[in-house]
Amino acid sequence: MNTPAPTPSSRTPLAMTVGDAAGIGPEIIVKLHAQGLSAPCVVYGDVGALKRACAFLNVSVKIVVLQADDPLTGHYQEPGCMFVRPTTPALPVDLPFGVVNAQAGQASVDALLMAIEDAMAGRVRAIVTAPLNKESMHAAGVDFPGHTEILAARSQTPHVAMMLVNDQLRVILATIHIALAEVSPSLSIDLELRTIELAALACHGMGIVSPRIAVAGLNPHAGEQGKFGREDLDIIAPAIALARAKGINATGPWPGDTVFMRARKGEFDICVAQYHDQGLIPIKYLGVDEGVNVTVGLPFVRTSVDHGTAFDIAGRGVADPGSLKTAFDLAISLTQAKFNQKL
Repeated sequence: MNTPAPTPSSRTPLAMTVGDAAGIGPEIIVKLHAQGLSAPCVVYGDVGALKRACAFLNVSVKIVVLQADDPLTGHYQEPGCMFVRPTTPALPVDLPFGVVNAQAGQASVDALLMAIEDAMAGRVRAIVTAPLNKESMHAAGVDFPGHTEILAARSQTPHVAMMLVNDQLRVILATIHIALAEVSPSLSIDLELRTIELAALACHGMGIVSPRIAVAGLNPHAGEQGKFGREDLDIIAPAIALARAKGINATGPWPGDTVFMRARKGEFDICVAQYHDQGLIPIKYLGVDEGVNVTVGLPFVRTSVDHGTAFDIAGRGVADPGSLKTAFDLAISLTQAKFNQKL
């Protein structure tokens, strides 16, 4: 079981991880720093990749390298500066853009692990992540599907969920990075109930006192009373009943082809999706650059961009930092809510 991190303050910096240096992570981080940040921040990742991004973007951001024993209690928010906790060894200065690279994959994971360690110790108040590349990570021998699973394992958190948020919709996933054929065997009443409870927890953290939680069905028409599968009747519905007995306003299972539209129109505060694409397609259809990924259930706040490494445009200077800015701003809001709850 995870243990709560020491309580940080509003002056404690946020951690921002570079992600895969062969992708757009360094570029969007440099662009965001050039725009100016609304809270103190420490970047975790390869210094050379960040300097290279400054060069090809022609941006004059001063990079200040923090040594391993430097305290993170300072106010790292000087205009025009980027404070960096570097990964080692340094990546090649000519690391190719947009190419799977084991060194870049390992550096991206190392940066994340450093940030998790600091978050668990209360030295940073949240982690905001730029995208990893799973192929590069796997080429380095790191056998995790993505950020969410690494965060859960490293923080020893047994139950977490991925939530996607934009200004029109909130979606939390019952299952995440597994094959579609494995979704049905993975579902259980306990899993559904935990996900509903995490949905309520997430909404409370965003200031929604009495969240209305819609649970999507797994099968077409939510199974149509068993005609199209028994999961909705035998697993999802009983979990909803248990949640309601605990005082959680959960309803469903609702047909997946209409429930997200109903939530977008204001009928629900959050939707529980049964599998990855069921939940992410409606979010990403509304705009990838506006979405934020939140890991619910960790002992610290973690937000992320809702897009990948974009190898096809890496190094061209055209990447949009909008999702990273939204993720950073949401992390500030979520940590501020935690501070207020403790007052």
